[in-house]
Amino acid sequence: MRALAILLAIGLMTGSTAAETIQLYAAGSLKLALTEAAQSYEAASGNKVETKYGASGLLKNEISSGAKADVFASANMEHPQALHDENKRGPVVRFARNALCALVRPGLKVDSASLLERMLDPAMKLGTSTPKADPSGDYAYEVFRKAEVIKPGAQATLEAKAEQLTGGAVSAAPPPGRSVYSWHLAEGRADIFLTYCTNAQTAQKENPGQQIVALPDNLAVGADYGLTVTNGAPSAAQKFADFILSSQGQEILMKHGFAPGK
Repeated sequence: MRALAILLAIGLMTGSTAAETIQLYAAGSLKLALTEAAQSYEAASGNKVETKYGASGLLKNEISSGAKADVFASANMEHPQALHDENKRGPVVRFARNALCALVRPGLKVDSASLLERMLDPAMKLGTSTPKADPSGDYAYEVFRKAEVIKPGAQATLEAKAEQLTGGAVSAAPPPGRSVYSWHLAEGRADIFLTYCTNAQTAQKENPGQQIVALPDNLAVGADYGLTVTNGAPSAAQKFADFILSSQGQEILMKHGFAPGK
C-alpha cells in the first residue's frame, strides 16, 4: 500500500504539468534494475527517463566535462561526491549495496577456501574491470590489498597478472545481448573474474555452467552505490531519485540482487 501511495503521489505531483524528460547516467551493473525502476516511474508519472549506462568513472568524467545528466547513479560514493564537490551536484545518498564475487569458468575446482590459492596460480587467468574508470576494478584491487595481509607478496602478484578486460574507454564490447563477464570466460580470456555478485548472477543465467564463488571473509569487499541529482535539474529528476529511494524502488533493486542502501 505504501508503494502504491508513493506512485499515486508522483502521479498527482506531475499530472497537471507538462511531461519532463530526465537524463539518467548510471553504472552498468544497474542496467536491469534501473531500467525496470524507470519504467515504473514513467508509467506512474508520465515523465520520460532517458538512460546511459557505463563505467561510473567514465560517466563521472563526462558529467564533469559538461554532459547533461540530471541523475547520476554510481557504483561507488566517491564519483558522485567528486561532482558534488565541484558544485555540480546535490547531496550524495547511498541507495544500494553490492559485493564482489568470483565468477569461475565451468569445470574449475575452486571454493571460497581455495580461491586465493587459485587466483595466485600462474596457470590461472584472472580478470577484473579497469580501476579508476570502473569502481568494480577498484574493488578488485582492494581484494588484492587484503590478500597481501594473508600472504605477503600476493598483492604484487595479483596486480601483475590481472587482465583489465572491461570498464575501460577502449575495452572490447561483447556481442549484443551477451554479458561481458560470461563472454570473457566463454572465450577463454579469464578463468576467474572478480566482479559484482549481481553481474555474476546475470552471467550465470546466460551460462549455467559458470560458477559463482563467494569471497572468504578475509577477502570480502562490499560496494556502496551513491545517487545524486544535478543542480538545476528538472523537478522530475528529484522525484525520480526519490522513487529509487522509496520502498518500491528498493524492492526493485533487491529483486535484482542488490541490498538496501540504508
